[in-house]
Amino acid sequence: MRGLVIVYTGNGKGKTTAALGQAIRAVGSGLKVLILQFIKGGQRYGELETLEILKNAGLTAEIRQCGLGFTSRGEKENHKAAAAETLKIAREEILSGKFDMIILDEINYAVKFGLLTEDEMLDLVKIRPPELHLILTGRDASEKLIEIADLVTEMKAVKHPFEKGIKAQKGIEF
Repeated sequence: MRGLVIVYTGNGKGKTTAALGQAIRAVGSGLKVLILQFIKGGQRYGELETLEILKNAGLTAEIRQCGLGFTSRGEKENHKAAAAETLKIAREEILSGKFDMIILDEINYAVKFGLLTEDEMLDLVKIRPPELHLILTGRDASEKLIEIADLVTEMKAVKHPFEKGIKAQKGIEF
């Protein structure tokens, strides 16, 4: 098996959802999957519940919320520390050989917000064993990442209920 580098980016909704869909497909095919979330943390999302159900059914999918949630002023150093720890975990797991697919959810946001450098992110791609599928999500994927990826999908915002004042809904946005 030849592993692929897959990127889901763009300003539209669905990047994490697409990556999780890949995870579900991979788990159904017997692959071992790890999902590391660089920004999300502290909240329960629908995807966490679904992956717990899969885990209880004996299927191999693991998700770790490593971030501190969305960044806000005055907290950047804490977020940088959490991102650095997640980067360390990602490096260890990429090299561990325990997984067939690793998803680095919202890593592009971590780079965009200055929590990680582009070089740190690209180093994860460079060190990956050739059989490992690596998926990176988040808006504003760098040109260098897009260039080295095997598959890039850009989500484009055309219309969103938020524009009509409709708040995020359980089962749709989280």
